Amino acid sequence: MSRLENLKRRARELKREIAALFLAMRHPRTPWYAKLLLLAIVAYALSPIDLIPDFVPVIGLLDDILLLPLAIALVLKMIPETVIAECRARAVTNEMERSRVGRFGAIFVVLLWLALLILAASWAYPAFAQSPRDAAPPIAADVPYSVRR
Repeated sequence: MSRLENLKRRARELKREIAALFLAMRHPRTPWYAKLLLLAIVAYALSPIDLIPDFVPVIGLLDDILLLPLAIALVLKMIPETVIAECRARAVTNEMERSRVGRFGAIFVVLLWLALLILAASWAYPAFAQSPRDAAPPIAADVPYSVRR
């Protein structure tokens, strides 16, 4: 297996695991402290503020590379195995439905952008189009000699 294929496989697994964690966070049998830690993980991952700023070479990205996976591993130990197994199974079955919804979402976004583009063009056209009656009269130098007499 090539390195690229391995990376793609791991990305798909990570996507499924994140979906399972999301489902586990909403599961009634998940302990409250695991839900709280999941909320903190999501907040930290999406927050623009890091413990170590990302612009610091090497060390800046190290906190994202080390802390997030360790926190996810910790929260996986907090969630009962039956709950996480059920959520992983639901994540796999929901994957096909999400891809279908994702396609419809993408089509909707493209159609929305096209509608906005048409609306902007219809609004801008009259402002920039110049009708012939609004055009400036020709300068005498532009008129042929035979018409000037």
